[in-house]
Amino acid sequence: MTALLPSDPHTAFEGTRVIAAGPLADVALAVKQAMAARGDKTILIFQDLSGKQVDLDLSGNDAQVIARHAPAGAVAAPEPEDEATPRGRGRPKLGVVPREVTLLPRHWDWLGAQPGGASVALRKLVEQARRDNEAQDARRQRQEAAYRFMSSMAGDLPGFEEATRALYAEDRERFARLVAQWPQDVRGYAMSLAWAAPGQPATA
Repeated sequence: MTALLPSDPHTAFEGTRVIAAGPLADVALAVKQAMAARGDKTILIFQDLSGKQVDLDLSGNDAQVIARHAPAGAVAAPEPEDEATPRGRGRPKLGVVPREVTLLPRHWDWLGAQPGGASVALRKLVEQARRDNEAQDARRQRQEAAYRFMSSMAGDLPGFEEATRALYAEDRERFARLVAQWPQDVRGYAMSLAWAAPGQPATA
């Protein structure tokens, strides 16, 4: 199971049917009510961005369940800086986190010779690498999310193995044909996870 992130959308399945989707607090309340009405049913909850199955703490009354799974309150804005207070020497803080980096001497020599020094050069290299790999990373995230969900909900359904191959081959048309006989909500959610827009949650 994965840690809960209340700010991320979630989807709950009762059997092969979606019974709730949206903010975690809303999904948690719907699941609590469904379990109270039909306690013998198996309900699974998935995090839309990752496809991971999550556990909910549904103890207490409805208000307690909602509060427990709601996003944390907004962080208060920092106090404005007194203009009369003189600023310290040096550069302003930029949220920099110091970490240890191990490189060969020739790497340090090259970094030290770059405009702005080693830190500036490293930040530029990391940002460039992020931009270069953004599409590939988004594709891998989509595929992993879809596969996690499919493994949980569709591992015994016909065409699962072939659909998995089509998923990783980015063959959307073949994937759609292979999952066409799956239950509607399972099929729709898997498709949405597999081909969601980069950085966007799936929708069932």
